[in-house]
Amino acid sequence: MQIKTSLLIEELLSLTEKSIRSVKVFKELDVNQLNFKKSMEQWSILECIEHLNLYGDYYLPEIQKRMLESNDSSTAEIFKAGIIGNYFANLMKVSNGKIKKMKAPQDKNPVNSALTITTLDRFLKQQELLKVLLNKGRSVNLNKIKISISISKMVKLKLGDTFRFYVYHIDRHIIQAENQLKNIDPGSSSKHEDVRLDVPSMK
Repeated sequence: MQIKTSLLIEELLSLTEKSIRSVKVFKELDVNQLNFKKSMEQWSILECIEHLNLYGDYYLPEIQKRMLESNDSSTAEIFKAGIIGNYFANLMKVSNGKIKKMKAPQDKNPVNSALTITTLDRFLKQQELLKVLLNKGRSVNLNKIKISISISKMVKLKLGDTFRFYVYHIDRHIIQAENQLKNIDPGSSSKHEDVRLDVPSMK
């Protein structure tokens, strides 16, 4: 996969803004609705977001560190995906509203956690940093800077692939959280019906 760096950054920024808007909608719900789920195995809205926070705790500092440490002053007009990086990115990317199910690593699984509205605030703060890093990505070489992945320090992806994987991963779980809205009793909050109107139907 090859793409102009500017177009890639714009795509990822657009998805990031979309995720921010969705979570700001979630803030209109009360904490009981945010923690609601039909079964103990499912993730609530807050658990979906906390899962993303746990990934952000690793990837955002790692990306920031590697960008600052880079001695390469070149930029790349074209980003060319790596074989492994492209695989991981496409694995995360939502296609036609369909999310490929996969098991979360134990240390990134927030199931049955005690979570509050601060989970959403932490996510929004992370997304503001992500936007800063994406914009800085315009002036570095997305092909040459390498980022260690969370499950193995030995495996490193190109910065461009890491951005793709990370943002696509966020998008999939935001959609998962949006779908959870359909399971919440609309009579449980006077604000909920208004929120539901903004959630697209996912089939």
